[in-house]
Amino acid sequence: MWGIVPAAGNGTRIQPLAFSKELLPVGSRRDPRGIERPRAVSEYLIERMIRAGATKICFVIAAGKSDIMQYYGGAVAGAPIAYVIQDQAHGLCDAIFRALPLIDPREPVMVGLPDTIWFPADALASLPDDRLSFLLFPVARPELFDAVETDAQGQVLSIQVKSAAAASNWIWGAFKLPGSTLHALHALWRERGQQDQYVGTLINAWIACGNAAWGARAGTSYVDVGTLNGYREAVSLLAEAEPGPDLISIGTRAKPSARLLETGG
Repeated sequence: MWGIVPAAGNGTRIQPLAFSKELLPVGSRRDPRGIERPRAVSEYLIERMIRAGATKICFVIAAGKSDIMQYYGGAVAGAPIAYVIQDQAHGLCDAIFRALPLIDPREPVMVGLPDTIWFPADALASLPDDRLSFLLFPVARPELFDAVETDAQGQVLSIQVKSAAAASNWIWGAFKLPGSTLHALHALWRERGQQDQYVGTLINAWIACGNAAWGARAGTSYVDVGTLNGYREAVSLLAEAEPGPDLISIGTRAKPSARLLETGG
């Protein structure tokens, strides 16, 4: 199972930084010798993907973000890492679809955002492999995110992208889908002239075509670390969270096997 990590953004909301925002230190972990080290924010997503069964990780990065490659190398926690390039910032949909040449239609895929921290850490495992499903979290200000409206059975009715009139306070933080569905979404995106920058607008079009998406209200807390205020909230959230085992050991990462690909949308 692939875990796709779109990490090509410029991080303008939290700049200036001397490194990619996905490497922003938040919290800590123990290295192989038991020494406490700072933890990059993107490690939380990777750990959660591995908990949920990801066996391969694909980072989608901009051409200038080689520090992510240097940090993670070619594998993490036994999962090999591939890197693909989004040469220009054309939105989240474009970034995700850059990984498409690696995705076998027969295997499931997970997608998450590397500048977020959420709980519970094993929530992704609650999503099924056989359908497009979103992991949902309750937030106080859904207008800052993509709010997901569902029916009583959990089927997605619509996604409101950063809407001041959001009909739900549940937002999506990650999603899982069959590889074949990811390929089908890519075909729809191209049919629509590649106009969709946000996942939400593409999913609304997907639903309008008679397809289904599902939402699971399995999340309890969610923080976007891409802003200074979000960073402060993340530090507070981690201070309150129950510490768990460190699944990621960056100190033993394998560098030589890293793959670098450049793909088109």
